Amino acid sequence: MLLSSYRALGTVTRQHRLIRHCLFSTQSNDQGIPPPLAGIRVLDLTRVLAGPSCTMLLGDMGADVVKVEEVTRGDDTRAWLPPSAPMASNTPQESSHLPPESAYFLAVNRNKRSITVNFKDPAGLEVIQRLVRSSDVLVENFIAGKLAGMGLGWEDCKALNPRIVYASITGYGQTGPFREAAGYDVVIEAEAGLMHITGEPDRPPSKVGVAVTDLMTGLYAHGAILAGLRSVQQTGNGVWIDCNLFETQLAGLANIASNYLIAGKEASRHGTAHPSIVPYEVFPCKDGFLMIGAGNDKQFRLLATKILKKPELADDEKFANNTARVANRKALVHIITDVLKEYGRDYWIQRFTGLGVPFGPINNIQQTFAHPQVGARQATVEVDHPRAGKVKMVAPPVTYNGVRMSVRRPPPWLSQHTEEVLQELGYSQNEIAELRACKIV
Repeated sequence: MLLSSYRALGTVTRQHRLIRHCLFSTQSNDQGIPPPLAGIRVLDLTRVLAGPSCTMLLGDMGADVVKVEEVTRGDDTRAWLPPSAPMASNTPQESSHLPPESAYFLAVNRNKRSITVNFKDPAGLEVIQRLVRSSDVLVENFIAGKLAGMGLGWEDCKALNPRIVYASITGYGQTGPFREAAGYDVVIEAEAGLMHITGEPDRPPSKVGVAVTDLMTGLYAHGAILAGLRSVQQTGNGVWIDCNLFETQLAGLANIASNYLIAGKEASRHGTAHPSIVPYEVFPCKDGFLMIGAGNDKQFRLLATKILKKPELADDEKFANNTARVANRKALVHIITDVLKEYGRDYWIQRFTGLGVPFGPINNIQQTFAHPQVGARQATVEVDHPRAGKVKMVAPPVTYNGVRMSVRRPPPWLSQHTEEVLQELGYSQNEIAELRACKIV
């Protein structure tokens, strides 16, 4: 399938992308910055959350992310519904056999193109090899050694493209006794300490409300890939990045890890409370909850005198400084709780506002997106999806000179760009039809 002539084609494709990058770079932008990864192609062999969140961040920066999915099902999260986006009345005919777009998939797959390839078949493997040759970055989250067994490991891809940045995202890393174990966020939360410190002290351990270890790993991988691209600029040599959930979660233990490694101090669960600061936890009001964090003596005095109207607390030797408050935690928490329960949440929000005592209401998700800061910062964005119509999502959370990177592409429907990408790789219409007939793409 034109393999013998592809090296020249790959060179042409790379030159075309470099020219396009130069055009992006020279365009004037008086407010934001040009997309820094324009002209960079990312071959995305990931699914679920850690990998897709990483490649989405690269896409947000302007990279051309080509997401390779399984031919019939696609990314696992496409089937994780309900909830899903409603189907538009004018959905493309060629996608009419597909289920609705799941909300989970839509959350982490913007700014990507989707193609489907069965690369267990030799003809499908050739498609991926062509993509490797024309890509700057490959991101994968298969079990360690799996892709190498299929001819797509680091050494295989480096031979095809010596400048490639090859990022492997796994559960436990490329070496060690757990290298072949699958990585699941909730398991790593348990095994790497996070679940042990999460939850109320008198209740069983709890997981965090979102897959935070997956998301942290995606962030670490995204930063490592940017460093890898810089290294390629400096040395001309590709880079193999080994990023995993286990070590990410160890790093995420932060001061808890330091407390143990330096002082041998074991951690415990404190719910929303802080082991070394009082009051610093969630308190119930008459009709809701407030998080209060009086982190120093000045803030505690303001809380006692101006908000709770109990100035005697600030002068009581049992509560006069933080050390005393920690020692008398139970009594102080009981006093504050009794006062706050007298009135509703909105009453206390008014009392707290503007005095310099850290606080915040415990908002549900509806209240979160109704927060005035969401609107003021334009923290959500609405995109046109070809199957779902208008879709609202969280916007990229970083601004450059006050401007966010744009959502250039809505999350793709399964195989939306297969023919487009294959044509870029040099496949003819007849060859594409043959691949489709054989269920290779």
